[in-house]
Amino acid sequence: MTPLTGDQFRIENLFSLRGKTALVTGGSSGLGLIMSRGLLRNGVKVLIASRKSEKCKLALEQLKPHGECYAFAADVTSIDDRKALLQETEDKLGSISILINNAGTNWAAKLEEYPDHGFAKVISTNLNAVFSLTRDALPLLKKAASLEDPARVINIGSMDGIHVPIVQRVPTFAYSSSKAALHHLTKSLAIDLAPKHITVNAVAPGFFESRMTDYLFENYKHDIEDDCPLHRVGEPEELIGIVAYLSSRAGAYTNGAVIPVDGGTSISKGKRSWQD
Repeated sequence: MTPLTGDQFRIENLFSLRGKTALVTGGSSGLGLIMSRGLLRNGVKVLIASRKSEKCKLALEQLKPHGECYAFAADVTSIDDRKALLQETEDKLGSISILINNAGTNWAAKLEEYPDHGFAKVISTNLNAVFSLTRDALPLLKKAASLEDPARVINIGSMDGIHVPIVQRVPTFAYSSSKAALHHLTKSLAIDLAPKHITVNAVAPGFFESRMTDYLFENYKHDIEDDCPLHRVGEPEELIGIVAYLSSRAGAYTNGAVIPVDGGTSISKGKRSWQD
């Protein structure tokens, strides 16, 4: 055991991210943009990926003032795009200290109207692509990994993978199923990759302001807050805090965890006087 000097208990050492590198999928908007900005502000070199080049360009303009950042247009469900993305990542960053699998999509419809292609699209993006990109990124993750400082894979799940969401009124069968499966995939990968000095954890966010929640906040924000024991939605720094923990020395021994960041919504039945 390393002798204790007390310095390792200091916050600036426990939570330091300086010098690390990160690949953030779905990094051009929403939670991905928030996490990318948070990492940059703490000394991480970041490459964001998103399907549309114009969105990458706009996001890069926002992010560059905060640190060394790059952007690359890629669809993580495409074999060729994943290969090109990882080559670009190696060229720009050299290795991956932190892989944040954040790219995702949703599809809402009544059961009788829920299309096969919609279900397949959500599973392909939210689950299959996470598995494939993590597998393909192993060489770059291994380059950054060590016993003392593992490489980190952080999968962005959802509280909807922990409970059955009803606040939006329209069922999201594929989304909830994909996130529940992602949480379990996280645990499976954590066991397999631990000997390679790579930890795998999932963050399960509740409601934060993003493009995906614009409609819900406009129509049901009171219900969302009422459904949460803390009676509010999440703030960006509360998501950054969990990501920083998992990416830093403080989180180096956390592996295979699914951490809700939802104010307790996923464990609360709530009042639901608004249910219809």
